[in-house]
Amino acid sequence: MTEEASSFDIAAELKKLPHQPGVYIMRDRHDSILYVGKAVDLHNRVHSYFRKIIGRGPQIDRMVEQIDRFEIIVTDSELEALVLENNLIKEHRPRYNTLLKDDKTYPYVKVTVGERFPRIRFSRELKKDGSRYFGPFTSAQAVRETIDLINKLFGLRTCARELPTSGRACLNYHMKQCSAPCIGAISKEDYAERVNRALAFLNGDVSELLGDLEKKMQTASEELRFEEAARYRDLCESIRAVTAKQKMNDARGMDRDILALYAEGADAVVQVFFVRDGRLIGREHFYLTQAQSEDPALLLGDFVKQFYAGTPFIPKELFLQTQIADPGVIEEWLSARKGERVHLTVPQRGEMRKLLQLAAENARLVLTRDRERIRREEGRTIGAVKEIADLLGLAHLSRMEAYDISNTSGFANVGSMIVFEKGKPKRSDYRKFRIKTVAGPDDYACMREVLTRRLKHGMEEARDLEIREIDERYGSFTRFPDLILMDGGRGQVNIALEVLEELGIDIPVAGMVKDDHHNTRGLYYNNKELPISRDSEGFHLITRMQDEAHRFAIEYHRSLRSKSQVMSVLDGIPGIGEKRRKALMRHFDSIEAIRNADIETLMQVPEIRRREAESIRDYFRDAAAKAGKPEKA
Repeated sequence: MTEEASSFDIAAELKKLPHQPGVYIMRDRHDSILYVGKAVDLHNRVHSYFRKIIGRGPQIDRMVEQIDRFEIIVTDSELEALVLENNLIKEHRPRYNTLLKDDKTYPYVKVTVGERFPRIRFSRELKKDGSRYFGPFTSAQAVRETIDLINKLFGLRTCARELPTSGRACLNYHMKQCSAPCIGAISKEDYAERVNRALAFLNGDVSELLGDLEKKMQTASEELRFEEAARYRDLCESIRAVTAKQKMNDARGMDRDILALYAEGADAVVQVFFVRDGRLIGREHFYLTQAQSEDPALLLGDFVKQFYAGTPFIPKELFLQTQIADPGVIEEWLSARKGERVHLTVPQRGEMRKLLQLAAENARLVLTRDRERIRREEGRTIGAVKEIADLLGLAHLSRMEAYDISNTSGFANVGSMIVFEKGKPKRSDYRKFRIKTVAGPDDYACMREVLTRRLKHGMEEARDLEIREIDERYGSFTRFPDLILMDGGRGQVNIALEVLEELGIDIPVAGMVKDDHHNTRGLYYNNKELPISRDSEGFHLITRMQDEAHRFAIEYHRSLRSKSQVMSVLDGIPGIGEKRRKALMRHFDSIEAIRNADIETLMQVPEIRRREAESIRDYFRDAAAKAGKPEKA
């Protein structure tokens, strides 16, 4: 695979980093995410990766060697950076991050407002159960201490009794720490008022309470009651930690897009923050070319119409930096596309307004730091896609899929499917196929099987999901492409068209025609070969897709060959059957790693006990000894 030189100058980009808190994302030359991290100071933290540092560990050194580019998202605080980092790690599962097995990462304060007499609880899960959630927070201890304080201050119940009850009140009532709704000692209305005051407290209305606690701390200190003063101090810190505002999560679990713009003269960048299930999971920025107006409302309105005409998923709410023209008409259009009501909102205060300001600040940084690079990247991606669309006469082109077949004389036939969206690879949607019905080197038959399986799977998945609008989170099979690219000319294209006709699907198909030197020379489309300039960005994009499909297929084929070879080597080890062979292959990267592993390392595989580990060691030791003996004369 040939790689174009990266347009990202790491040394130059390091100089542009701001001294602000935020999240940084390291990517490799294939644009895959290697690592997501947070920083109090992005400038200092990201710089540290590219200094000559001894002793930081081989894992980090290996990662740094693969970094081709990085990107940043600035936040207002370290807490927001921490929560955003956590969301991005869960969403993208980068190779070099420590991955948690579940979402029980940070604690929340849960208010069970759906109950007749609500309670305030500690929770590590955010559920759509009608409760109000506050958080997440970084300190479980601070959350527990603050919940305990709130319950005592407002006399809220802590029990899980079915209310009302004919039993006696618990000890908390007699200690004047609970208003005892269980025995009817307080009306539902008065209890609800206490809950509302507790919610106000959790929303940050704590100045009066903090002032009172700080006075008590000062008095205790002056009277040399230092342990008591320390308790008041710690309680104040816990309250501040729990009532601190952060905007990276929304406990209501909504799907939202947050759109803000920054413009300078004829140049503008729109920053879109994607909130899914209440979590900020990522962002994209879009460079607006040939901006004819300096009016932010007109620029943002044009962007909304163009972006949501092509995007596969429309959230329930769009939060906009400024009002746009004809908001009612656009709301009606978006609602019709989605199949349910979509709202356009311009918040004037609160957390959403602050998040919009943060998006605008990120847009400003992108435009001021990366103006020229963005123009080049837009040409390589969206500009290249437009060239291909114009060449083929397609009104809309965003998602393209390319396919390839790989085998060795018919052994281990495999197929690859790679996906590019807006001119960039979308690796989460790549798929590989192990051919099931074809024996021998028949690329046409293999391609027929791959396309049939891919398209049928997509039809079945969409039917099973019963969704009106395809949502990007449901996976690549459900979302059909705007264009299928085949790694060949007339023959490959005809196979694809036959499969599409059999399944009753209408998708344009083009073939990437090669010359005698195996270089792409044009596209075969509608029974014509369309030449394309080798100097154009469209040509470079087609070449990248062809190389990527080829690389992905070959890597899968090699991995199957390697596993086959490992299996044959492991076949001869006494006591190692098929189940244990597969377990060894999952745990170790290669036969060499198994050969070099000691007893304890081998026993890290759950299926391998000491007896099997000794058998593996003895097998390879004997094989090495035999290999090292001189041949007899």
